[in-house]
Amino acid sequence: MDFSTVNNKTREYFEQDFSPVQELTNRIRKALVYGERVEIKDLNLNGILDFDKNLTFLYITLFQAGEKLLRWGSLRENLTDTINRNIEQIRKNPSFKNFSVADNEKCRIMIEYITEEFPTKIEDIETDIFTPNRYEPGITGIKLLFENKLHVYMPTESYIQSQLSLNQALNSIIRKTRIKDITNSIPERIELLESLPYECSIIKSRAFVTYKDEIIPLYRGNTINKYSPDEIKNIALDGIEWIYRNQQDNGKFLYYYDSKEDNYKDHEHPTRKENNLYYNDLRHCGTITALIRAYQLTGDKKYLESSKKAIDYIISITKEHKVDNQDCAYVFINKKSKLGGTGLITAAIMKYRTETGDKSYDEILKKYIRHLLSRISESGEMYGYYIHPNIQNGQPLINLTDDERRQLFSFYYPGEALLGLALFANYFEDDNELVKKVIEKSKIALDWLVDERPKIYADLFTALPSDGWLMQAIEEWATNPEFRKDNYINFVFSDAKTMMNKMYKKDDSPYIDYEGGNYYTHGDHYYPDGARAEGLIGAYYLAKKLDKTELTQEILEACRKAAQSQMVLYISDKNNYAHKNPEKSKGGIRFKATRQWIRIDSIQHVACFYLRLYFAEDAV
Repeated sequence: MDFSTVNNKTREYFEQDFSPVQELTNRIRKALVYGERVEIKDLNLNGILDFDKNLTFLYITLFQAGEKLLRWGSLRENLTDTINRNIEQIRKNPSFKNFSVADNEKCRIMIEYITEEFPTKIEDIETDIFTPNRYEPGITGIKLLFENKLHVYMPTESYIQSQLSLNQALNSIIRKTRIKDITNSIPERIELLESLPYECSIIKSRAFVTYKDEIIPLYRGNTINKYSPDEIKNIALDGIEWIYRNQQDNGKFLYYYDSKEDNYKDHEHPTRKENNLYYNDLRHCGTITALIRAYQLTGDKKYLESSKKAIDYIISITKEHKVDNQDCAYVFINKKSKLGGTGLITAAIMKYRTETGDKSYDEILKKYIRHLLSRISESGEMYGYYIHPNIQNGQPLINLTDDERRQLFSFYYPGEALLGLALFANYFEDDNELVKKVIEKSKIALDWLVDERPKIYADLFTALPSDGWLMQAIEEWATNPEFRKDNYINFVFSDAKTMMNKMYKKDDSPYIDYEGGNYYTHGDHYYPDGARAEGLIGAYYLAKKLDKTELTQEILEACRKAAQSQMVLYISDKNNYAHKNPEKSKGGIRFKATRQWIRIDSIQHVACFYLRLYFAEDAV
């Protein structure tokens, strides 16, 4: 497959003048309101909507806040008849009266139509290599003829329905057949369908949605964004503003929001009751850093006030203990004490202290520091948990077996702890003795992490590095010349190089939004990954600190590509047309390209990366 040619054609298509489609949707809106027939002979839709009576199945869909979408699809002898058939059927629907179709700010209209079709068998559909029969969420869909009934899962449905996998797409179709009554198991449903007579095709489409008096061409169900420093700054601030306006009085943030369903049910904890929703201390603390970065850019003290409330919440779930007769403290939530939780509140307090000069948290801060030091073994290994309900009956973990250490292994927690320790060592000037201990023990921990961990836990490492926190920690430690050791620096730049190598380039996939996204194996669905990108921008600042000019520019360019990739995650008032409560979701930053889930860390990682990249661009 010639990806370069495919992508060039796609880019050329989106550079067209789409005013004929805008006029078409205006006429459709008018026809829906008045029940009149649409005529389109005078519209020049060539190259945009080229009708084929054997292919161009066309849907019209209405979206409005608080209403279930209303849609109809058909294929008639010509485009005019197809459009008018859809209008006629939509107007007959009892729900039609609930839509303020005449108001283009309330009711949004989508047109989507099939442009290509590739006959296949379900068992031959690919998801991890680039072929014509690949299922790519938001880009391709599925047409199924089963028991004389046609079922079409249009490409935008994965975006609209907040779905990502092939099984979800197939199940969406199967739920419209009798197979749904035979078993509730999705794999069993698919296996049963495969055993029966059917015809199946992979389909591609083009889609447009109205936005007030505009028409927006969609790609993967989403708007197409273009990277610029100002654009990523605005996205970051919108995301952090979303966090700010959803903070609770007790300092907690709105942890999770499902934009499709307008509820707070966490996909990882779906059985939790609404009065006892899951919460995560690490993601909470990382969000404090995002708020402080917003303050650094804007000077708006509301972000510092929000940070203080968030710090106070963590202190409220802190427990104290003694080690060697010294007072220590750890964060305790969900019956667990994680090294990363205490590490990140340490980092957050230090950032808050640096910005405000407020030393009121110094005593609890030093207790957190002592606890972190107590979790560094003589060898330098950092123990990921102090308390875990499933290990040693939930008692403090003082001595761990090799098997227990392996069970509790985390790539993230040591880096989070070392970032907090680095900030303390570099900027806390009121306890020289404790700072000295931090420096001594952190050297031992860093040596173990970069030299020994890859040997001892080699089987846990993946092809795509994930330790962005340790990259940031080493960047911060390098402020101190004592920590500019080759093994630390090589770790950061080696992981950065691997991240860049495992990043889709402009023309090595057939999808124009893949560029800058990561993969484990080429052909994977891409990862627009803010957490890894935080590590990458950390590598940029480390290269700059070490005057590595060529490497600095190489990493900066990769960061720009990564930032472009993550722009698909931003929820704007233009692309949230399918959300039940668009005002609630607007400004958030989602998990995945077609998932409509927001979690505080899906915002925090992207926003922090964007703001650090913005500051880097501003300094260029």
